[in-house]
Amino acid sequence: MTCRRSVGLGVCTLLLVTLLTSCLPAGPTDVLAQSSLPRVTAPQVSPSGVSEAAHGISAFGLDLYRTLAGQESNLFFSPYSLSTALAMVYAGARGETARQMAATLHYPLPQEQLHPALDALDLALSAANQPFTLTTANAAWAQQGYKFRPAYLDVLAANYGVGVRQVDFERDATREAARRTINDWAKERTNGKILDLITPGLLSADTRLVLTNAIYFKGDWVSPFPAAQTRPQPFTRADGSQVTVPMMRQRGAMVYAAGPDFQAVELPYKGERMRLVAILPAAGRLADFERSLDAARLAAILQALRPQEDVALVMPKFKLGTGYKLEEVLPALGMRDVFDPDKADLSGMSEPDQAPLFLAHVVHKAFVAVDEKGTEAAAASAAIAEAVSAPRLSVVFDRPFLFLIRDADTGVILFLGRLADPALT
Repeated sequence: MTCRRSVGLGVCTLLLVTLLTSCLPAGPTDVLAQSSLPRVTAPQVSPSGVSEAAHGISAFGLDLYRTLAGQESNLFFSPYSLSTALAMVYAGARGETARQMAATLHYPLPQEQLHPALDALDLALSAANQPFTLTTANAAWAQQGYKFRPAYLDVLAANYGVGVRQVDFERDATREAARRTINDWAKERTNGKILDLITPGLLSADTRLVLTNAIYFKGDWVSPFPAAQTRPQPFTRADGSQVTVPMMRQRGAMVYAAGPDFQAVELPYKGERMRLVAILPAAGRLADFERSLDAARLAAILQALRPQEDVALVMPKFKLGTGYKLEEVLPALGMRDVFDPDKADLSGMSEPDQAPLFLAHVVHKAFVAVDEKGTEAAAASAAIAEAVSAPRLSVVFDRPFLFLIRDADTGVILFLGRLADPALT
């Protein structure tokens, strides 16, 4: 995932690449079949189906967060983009491979309902005329001559808007050209922030399919932080060491919640559909809090959020970039067989006479920046002086904290992270 310089937590983009590699030699070169179906722009899906899909994405994201939380570094990824990209793999999974993927990814619906539900969710998120920018893109690059089942290509086309592009991974020169082509696509979809998404050596002569997904978000705070009030302040890392970083400040009415082991605030972006939720575990309780954070715990925190008239908020101004190779992490969550050349059943993807496929790599990159800025009008309306009296409530994010961006309409978590060290970019 990546970001340009942000407004609020804005201009965020995410890239995920899944690489599917053949475990047998390729067959002769043929013309690659491509679906002629257009994307379905009005899928027949019930509201409950969309809600179930959104809840599943969020639950998967929290499972992955807890798995990654053992690292002491910053965390940031997109449950939404990861789940969507892996759903394109799941469309070709069968048998035990499909069962493991569905359980790990919390896909609540059968295949014939899940893909239209994800299509409907994506269309709802990227609806036009919103006061924020949220766009998604999918693409697929396949080895020329490798034959895919028409039914699989139909699922990609109808539900993900994907047409398969033919490249040649087998020869060194053409494989490098394909890598540059895919990286150029990533660069274009992320405003130039993701470079070398696929690093040299990641593709091989056995690569048969590369699936990519990108999500881009830009939002302006409803109430921006006055830049004049930003000043240096210590931030205490989990190991007790400190670093001095710019801390933003604002005071006023906010949505707030607190419990024995946390404080939380919710900051809306312009339009108030997209929200940033920042959660500060109690001092010394970070690891315990993260272990407890599943879908039910997060739902309880979100339900506890209430408007408060006078809250003083202090939060770091930061930017961070992350990168993950998840082919070892996802099996630990239960998705084992799809990564095993001897057990993977992706027979729903390719024709029976083609070399079988398995999932070789999952690459995920992310970048996010948080600053004071909003729209010009919003900045003017928020430029108020600090009150002399003490605030009724105060929350100071001067130690590691969690943050997420969620869509209030569907409840889906688009981005999820932890700021452990704002000095690391």
